[in-house]
Amino acid sequence: MLKGRLGLETARQPHADRHGLVWLDRGALTVEDGCLRFVAAGSETVEAGDYRIPHQALSMVLLGPGSTVSHDALRILARHNTALAAIGEGGVRFYTAQPLLPDTSALARRQATAWADAKGGRMKVARRMYALRLGEVLPHRDIAVLRGIEGARVKEIYRQAAERHGIRWQGRRYDRQNPNAADIPNQALNHAASAVEGAAAIAVAATATIPQLGFIHEDSGQSFVLDVADLFRDTITVPCAFKAAKAHEKRPTDPIERLARRTVAERLRRDGVIPAMIDRIKTLFEEETP
Repeated sequence: MLKGRLGLETARQPHADRHGLVWLDRGALTVEDGCLRFVAAGSETVEAGDYRIPHQALSMVLLGPGSTVSHDALRILARHNTALAAIGEGGVRFYTAQPLLPDTSALARRQATAWADAKGGRMKVARRMYALRLGEVLPHRDIAVLRGIEGARVKEIYRQAAERHGIRWQGRRYDRQNPNAADIPNQALNHAASAVEGAAAIAVAATATIPQLGFIHEDSGQSFVLDVADLFRDTITVPCAFKAAKAHEKRPTDPIERLARRTVAERLRRDGVIPAMIDRIKTLFEEETP
């Protein structure tokens, strides 16, 4: 039904007036008396109990491991245009989500318009991304030059992080065909990066932007997701990776993948990283770009 054409658009609360995300895990999401209900078994993030979920006031429900969802719950969420995403522990994996139908296509249209303008709009957004990553607006307009500047800076960030955590660091090296052949710090970086990419995928889904249309990354079907994840490499990915590598030195029997994933998950929850990613995406496509 095209509710807007029937004059019923006010039946849904606009997304601008909603409260963002709610995290649920280890429980059952169902409907009772027309209301969304979540019965939680209990976890680190959700205490055991019986909850009523204000789905009309939410943009997205994030459903973590150990959870089930009923057909009625999916129907209610779709009716009120509230998205549901199946995620990994702490938001470090993004498995699937029903499409979020936003109130307006403005954000996606601005993304597509900027991306299609390879010489103008696309470079403006890429430069804004580099400004966010490097802490300053660089005068360069050649993407290769910007990548080179950032590459040198990232090498120094790796070195400083290794020194801060007392980790022996021999440089960024890994074989894409055999990632487990890398040393522990490099494996930790791989796993932490994957976890942050999962969070970025949730943010992209929540904003209904287009994952294929990246501005720095180009070939991947998740190019924009990778762009967003890289905006948090210095503050989340690298610190979490070296913290996990240090924890592995103390507990060598614990798999480095698990340590890295849990370390990132803790930061995502503690620092509200996914909401910050959502805000960052909106900032990228403001009318005025450098």
